[in-house]
Amino acid sequence: MNITLEQAEKVIAAAKEKAANIDTKMDIAVVDSGTNLVAFARMDGAWLGSIDIAIKKAKTAGLFGKNTGVLGELSQPGSPLFNIEHSNNGLITFPGGMPIQNDAGEVIGAIGVSGSSVENDHTVAEAGVSAL
Repeated sequence: MNITLEQAEKVIAAAKEKAANIDTKMDIAVVDSGTNLVAFARMDGAWLGSIDIAIKKAKTAGLFGKNTGVLGELSQPGSPLFNIEHSNNGLITFPGGMPIQNDAGEVIGAIGVSGSSVENDHTVAEAGVSAL
């Protein structure tokens, strides 16, 4: 099962609202369970360089079914996933990407957010996921 466009747009709307509430501008990507882009929003004034980062955060979270920040902890030197970010045409292993699950706990997609501090990116991604 994949996230629908309607669900993806709801996730993006909630993420945009949270970003506005914390006074930041974000690039927000939502992918389906196959990590194909379903929806994307670049808030006015958001960094151009964060477009690619947001998409890669979403893909990373979708491919591994984990928050990107968790993968970041596991990919530090000496850790079991060291250098994983070089696989799959480039992954992002710092906070701001989260899998999206249905009521049965199956990953149906993922969100990736970039444009501020990693703490803000994570907070905005979490708001998006919580919308479903």
